[in-house]
Amino acid sequence: MSTDRPQIRTPKPRDGRHRVQIEGIAPSVNGGRFPAKGIQGDPFPVEADIFADGHDRIEARLLHRRLGRREWEEVAMLPLGNDRWRGTFTPEELGAHQFTIQAWVDPFLTWRTELEKWIQAGVDVSLELEEGARLVEEARDRADEIYAGALARWAARLRSWAGTPELSQDPSPLLKERGLLKGDLPQLMTRWADRSLATRPPRLRTIRVDRERAAFSAWYEFFPRSTAPRPGTHGTFRDAEAHLPYIQEMGFDVVYLPPIHPIGTTNRKGPNNQTVCDPDDPGSPWAIGATDGGHTAIHPELGTLDDFRSFREKAEGLGMEVALDIAFQCSPDHPWVKEHPQWFRHRPDGSIRYAENPPKKYQDIYPLDFETEDWEGLWDALLGVFLHWMAEGVRIFRVDNPHTKAFPFWEWAIRELRDRDPGVILLSEAFTRPRIMYRLAKLGYTQSYTYFTWRNTKQELEAYLTELTRTQARHFFRPNFWPNTPDILTEFLQTGGRPAFMLRLVLAGTLTANYGIYGPPFELVEHTPREPGSEEYLDSEKYQLRHWNLDRPDSLREFISRVNRIRKENPALHRNGTLHFHSVDNDRLIVYSKMDQSGENRILVVVNLDPHHTQSGWVEVDHARLGLEAGQSYGLQDLLAGGQYLWEPDRNFVRLDPQVSPAHIFQVSSRHRNEADFEYF
Repeated sequence: MSTDRPQIRTPKPRDGRHRVQIEGIAPSVNGGRFPAKGIQGDPFPVEADIFADGHDRIEARLLHRRLGRREWEEVAMLPLGNDRWRGTFTPEELGAHQFTIQAWVDPFLTWRTELEKWIQAGVDVSLELEEGARLVEEARDRADEIYAGALARWAARLRSWAGTPELSQDPSPLLKERGLLKGDLPQLMTRWADRSLATRPPRLRTIRVDRERAAFSAWYEFFPRSTAPRPGTHGTFRDAEAHLPYIQEMGFDVVYLPPIHPIGTTNRKGPNNQTVCDPDDPGSPWAIGATDGGHTAIHPELGTLDDFRSFREKAEGLGMEVALDIAFQCSPDHPWVKEHPQWFRHRPDGSIRYAENPPKKYQDIYPLDFETEDWEGLWDALLGVFLHWMAEGVRIFRVDNPHTKAFPFWEWAIRELRDRDPGVILLSEAFTRPRIMYRLAKLGYTQSYTYFTWRNTKQELEAYLTELTRTQARHFFRPNFWPNTPDILTEFLQTGGRPAFMLRLVLAGTLTANYGIYGPPFELVEHTPREPGSEEYLDSEKYQLRHWNLDRPDSLREFISRVNRIRKENPALHRNGTLHFHSVDNDRLIVYSKMDQSGENRILVVVNLDPHHTQSGWVEVDHARLGLEAGQSYGLQDLLAGGQYLWEPDRNFVRLDPQVSPAHIFQVSSRHRNEADFEYF
């Protein structure tokens, strides 16, 4: 027989003794290519499938550190069953953090488990005790001086037990020894475990940790130029400053301004997007740039930079932050058009191409060319716009149509911004295809506009919210729900009257933790479109000045204030992760709940999705999802309309008249109270 070794064609691994397998890590955005999202101070759970061949026991640790640090912190991962493990850490610093998993076959844990079984079976365990002593001695050799002595004493104790005739006959007393199976010996052995053959995934994962306002916020958009005290007069920052207490009293914490820059005069749009304008027409704020400057300048009719600073400081003094609109497009009068013509696309006749969406043309806007030969100069200039306003104290930006700009630019620019201020918040206004919206979120956008604006039925809402809160999207896509915008007046709001605005506000503010409205048109129930079939407002503020009577008796001001107060006072509504839909036998009603991390604050919401008719139905609440005991009644306090109720453990009846209140926002209590305190319905 030949003794020649076979020719090896497949190379062996560097060390084939690494037996543990780690798969299915979550969160893992695109296999770790992009960071997951987290919030400062929130627990961040990590799960993975961890297993090895055979029956040996495994130990696993979740390792984490702030990006840039060398040392890892670690927490134990615990088995959930079926080889799924979970560990949780709480990031306390803003910015990027790394995490990974380390797992190994643990001989001591395996030995301890098997020893207990042998003892319970009444088998002589002398050899097993000697084996354990040797494992302990190996750990002693790895330990520092303080712990080495304790481990040496344990090795001696195990050997003394192995030589005790009584124990060889009846080893059950070993189970009563405090340190053997559940005392300080297992702790010492875990601390000084042999990890030389531990497995780690080949790629580190990243989490981007944002501040609280990234997770929970209420936005209010308005045009400063429409805040003048006299109709027909262009408003200023000083006028808008007087408007801030009104916004603060309604409970908003982000004040979002459309572009505040000089507006071009060439091809300026007139009222209702007309291509011809009068000399006094203000034009669209999104036609950015004139002789007074571009994206880093302020429109002269709004005031000066000092006026803007005063406006921002006033807002912050009221507990609100100012968000600015970043729209990377230029009017024909923008300084960049003359200074950097290479940044724009040119037609065969040499003219610059307007923004187009055939058959529509936007003659007052030039788009930027991200394939220009001078792309690096363009990138630097656009980054400079953000940095200019960040230097003025702005930390929140709503970005107009980011999906029409190059993905590589956003990945680079957002990283640059976050390196300078990890607390910067970027809202993506990309009403486009899902994969593009998701890609922008993966590239670093903190929050995103969504399809909520057009999701009206129970089936549509439940399916969409399930996608956002139960699929992989929850790890990187943070929704911000808007019932309306200056560009979008939905058919539902056009035809549903006041109840439509109320129920859409409740849905936006309770289904997700971030939401916003465009006011004053929202609270004043503006619902007339420019023409039938259009989602444009008639006499839109985008093209003309408006004067709003904020004290109209039909205003939703008080209703909005109440919803925002409920949001702030109930931590259950500050996050999206616990959203759960409950059963109701009427498709015109939707029922859902949320809980806070402690499980103490529980909110149950019932909304009538029909703005025209009273709807009723029987609700079946999933008790487990609300931390309620099965078979027990529970109390409800309606925070929106008032009243207290006692619900039975099975089915309960609800009836909502949209002309009175289209929704219940219940705070749930499982505490037993006097039934006389409640009403039945």
